[in-house]
Amino acid sequence: QVQLTESGGGSVQAGDSLRLSCAASGRIYSSSVMAWFRQAPEKEREFVALIRWHSSSILYADNVKGRFTISKDNPNNIVYLQMDSLKPEDTAVYYCARGSRYTTSPPEYFTWGQGTQVTVAS
Repeated sequence: QVQLTESGGGSVQAGDSLRLSCAASGRIYSSSVMAWFRQAPEKEREFVALIRWHSSSILYADNVKGRFTISKDNPNNIVYLQMDSLKPEDTAVYYCARGSRYTTSPPEYFTWGQGTQVTVAS
């Protein structure tokens, strides 16, 4: 079973940038879809971005489009989330997830990391 480990979170000021990493403990199969979700206190987990492992098809949530960039390092089984122009409303725990369907629905993803906290001060 592949395990996912996120890193790169932290506390920043509005307008700053962060890059999150998600390292897989084993090989990510070509049929996989890798995604980032986030969850703020007392809110439901929400979709942020996804990428197909074999084709690099990408999808972003509207509220991060143009500010966040998802990318991958296939040989090293790592997924990145570059976050620029951060806003206080981006504050959340960010999770990496692995699934097999091109979907924004959290229940469709069967492997999750432990999450990394991102805090953006105004």
